[in-house]
Amino acid sequence: MLSSFFRTIPISLEQGLAYGLVALGIVITFRILAFPDLTVDGSFPLGAAVVARLITEGVPPVYSIIAAIICGFLAGCCTGLLNTKLKINSLLAGILMMTILYSVNLRIMGRSNIQLLTVNTLLTPLENLDVNRFIPIIAFFFLVALFTKFLTDMFLHTQIGFAMRATGDNEQMIRTLGVNTDSMTVMGLGISNGFVALSGALVAQDQGFADVGMGIGMIVAGLASIIIGEALFGKKTVQRLTLAAIVGSIIYKFIISLGLRLGLAPTDLKMATGVMVILALGIPALRKEKEGKLHLRGV
Repeated sequence: MLSSFFRTIPISLEQGLAYGLVALGIVITFRILAFPDLTVDGSFPLGAAVVARLITEGVPPVYSIIAAIICGFLAGCCTGLLNTKLKINSLLAGILMMTILYSVNLRIMGRSNIQLLTVNTLLTPLENLDVNRFIPIIAFFFLVALFTKFLTDMFLHTQIGFAMRATGDNEQMIRTLGVNTDSMTVMGLGISNGFVALSGALVAQDQGFADVGMGIGMIVAGLASIIIGEALFGKKTVQRLTLAAIVGSIIYKFIISLGLRLGLAPTDLKMATGVMVILALGIPALRKEKEGKLHLRGV
């Protein structure tokens, strides 16, 4: 039991930091813009597909990652345009884009998956170091997550960032001040899915393959990470929100890894994640309802 606990720590740190970028992207849509974006399940494998195809074609990994981020950004912008210009419901716009991206990802890869074990990736030099593999890889993902969090915090405190936050808080009010809320929504969705695609690109290189189905349930896992993190750090400030997303992702991956080592079947992971989110969202609501009933009885 104790050995399983310690063995899951480096794995949880590695995966939690890599997938923390997904949670960071979801923070922008769900918490900042109040936009339920389901494009995430498609933009994550999009980033993996683009980077895998380009690397196998001989493109340097850095340029491949930049291309993956741009593709994720464009995918998010498309969802925003469906919602703002064509007036399609936000949930439906995300579902439509997610569905379209499934075919797009297959087109990009040319098949359902691409292996990266025999090619040089961005992580290859780190893996070839004469030290324990986890040390340089975790350090790399930590620096990427920290840098991305810092940029996000800085951006959300700029004039455009404040306008984006105001769009999610009170769209009608900020519109009366001359802010184009449609542009803020499109930009926010683009940035969010750019982060998600970056995560997909890095995870594909870390795992050694890209698969068209690797994004299934990603939105639920990201929400679970955010909820866990917010329970620890709260969500009163932008800095706490972004920190909660990354730390929550690490804790979520730790819980999942520990569950697998204790005998949880891999086929039950999605169900376990769903139950975790339901409990995290439902228990506070039930407590408030119970407190309200008790208060009414005392009146």
